[in-house]
Amino acid sequence: MPRSTTAETLAFIGRGGTLAATVFYAKNRRQRQQRDQTVTHLLLGAHMSIAGGVSQALDRAASVGSNAVQVFTKNNRQWKGPAIDGEDAARWSQEKPAQHICAAVSHASYLINLASPKDDLWEKSCRAHIDELRRAHAYAIPHVVLHPGAHTGSGSEEGIRRVAEALNRIHAETPECDGTLTLLELMAGQGTTLGRSFAELRAIIKQVDDSSRVAICADTCHAFAAGYDLRSQDGYDAMLEELEQELGLEALKVWHFNDSKGALGSHVDRHTHIGEGEIGEDGFGRILNDAHWQGIPMLLETPKEDDLAEDVKNLRRLCALVDDADRIPPGLRDDA
Repeated sequence: MPRSTTAETLAFIGRGGTLAATVFYAKNRRQRQQRDQTVTHLLLGAHMSIAGGVSQALDRAASVGSNAVQVFTKNNRQWKGPAIDGEDAARWSQEKPAQHICAAVSHASYLINLASPKDDLWEKSCRAHIDELRRAHAYAIPHVVLHPGAHTGSGSEEGIRRVAEALNRIHAETPECDGTLTLLELMAGQGTTLGRSFAELRAIIKQVDDSSRVAICADTCHAFAAGYDLRSQDGYDAMLEELEQELGLEALKVWHFNDSKGALGSHVDRHTHIGEGEIGEDGFGRILNDAHWQGIPMLLETPKEDDLAEDVKNLRRLCALVDDADRIPPGLRDDA
């Protein structure tokens, strides 16, 4: 039987929790209990190759039994991509429900740096992200994950200003994409990279004129490397409290599930397989079994070969951590 709200509250106070956080956890325990009355499947999947066309990622996602997928909508190592393939977009629209893929996410090119102090790179990055939003919109993908960028010496405050300025310009030029959100990703904090905390992500978002077009993605490896200790219940609770205070839990639209080769607070971004890194399986189990994240895609970005065997292994490890077997996606169940 779950602990009562009162018992959980007292335990949290005993660990040094604030009054605000105590009220937050009591309120959200009630909300979680109400949502738990209706069982829904987790949204589990991985980043998939678009070789042969963006829509081919759906076939690869379905082949491993997942019901969620992340893609690049063009070659992520190139600034400019080909024209949007209308036939492939139509196939995506048809095959997504046919393949039982319930959620899809796009990831923007790693070349983009909206925090750059160099005007030419900043301009090129703005154009590139406009293209990313339009491509995602063409495929009816609601979320585009974006690394906030690196200030490369101009300072965090100036870098944050540049990112917000870029997003304002990008939004002004893409009114047709107002339902396609940019998800700023929580980063590991290497070098001058921005986005190493929820506070830093909030600093960007509060300067965006239309903040309804921006939310966040939390990467478990990045979070751990940035200093959020997902290994313990106390550490996880502290992370959620900070998220609620800075942005609100509803700002988190996507989880990236990656174990970490780097130590806690190391600022080293090196992904590894679930349960084989410093976070360990328990950290992922807490997220999987937390009803706060009902309806939120949880996507692997772990190393793999073309046969996707590693994805199968990692997805099965995640499913083994789910307390309620009815929440496991049908394609990932033992009897599938």
